[in-house]
Amino acid sequence: MSRRVVVALLGPVTWSPPGIDPARWRTALAEDVVDLLATLNEVETAVAVTARDRWLADAVVWPGTGVYEVSAPTPNAVFAAVAAGYDQVAVVAADAPDVPGLTLGKLLRPLTTRPVAVAPVEGGGAGLLGVAARLPVPAWLPELDLGTAEPAEVRRSAPSPGDVAVTAGWRRMRGPADLAALDPAVEGWEATRALLSGRPV
Repeated sequence: MSRRVVVALLGPVTWSPPGIDPARWRTALAEDVVDLLATLNEVETAVAVTARDRWLADAVVWPGTGVYEVSAPTPNAVFAAVAAGYDQVAVVAADAPDVPGLTLGKLLRPLTTRPVAVAPVEGGGAGLLGVAARLPVPAWLPELDLGTAEPAEVRRSAPSPGDVAVTAGWRRMRGPADLAALDPAVEGWEATRALLSGRPV
C-alpha cells in the first residue's frame, strides 16, 4: 500500500475580514484545516511552514503531527522536504477552513494513474486549493505558488496534458465573497466560526 501524506501549507494569508486581527484570522483558518486533516483516513498528515512562521505551526498542530520547515511557502519546497519515505504527497492551502475531507481525498485519487493532480480554487481568480504528486516529483513540474498558479499552467508544463488530473475545487478565504459563502449549517470550521462570532478561540 502506498504511503501518502497530506500537508497543510501554512503560507501567507493576504486578506482578513475588517475588524479581525490578521494573525488571529490566519491562526483560526489554519487550525480548522489542521483539524480536518486529523480526520482523514489512510493518510498521514503534517504541516509545512517557513522558519519565520514556526509560531503558527506550534499554535495549531495536534500532538504528534509532523512539522516541516521549508525554505519557501511553495508546494515544491514541501515536496522536497517530505520526499523520503512517502510515495504520494498532497499539499493543500491552509485558508480553506470548510473544505470537505472528500475534496482532499479526490486530490490523491488520480495518482494511481497520473503523476500529478491539482485542485483549483472556486469562486474566481487564480490559485490552487492544492496540488498532489507521486514521488519522485516529475522533473517537468514547474515552481508553483498556490496563490497564483492555475491548472492550465501545470498542464502546459507536462509532456502530455493528460499527465495532470484536475480534481474538484473549493473556495479559499481570500475576500468578502468567500467569507459570505461559508455555510453556518455545515459542521466544522469551528475556530473560524468562533472568531467571526466574537467568541475567544
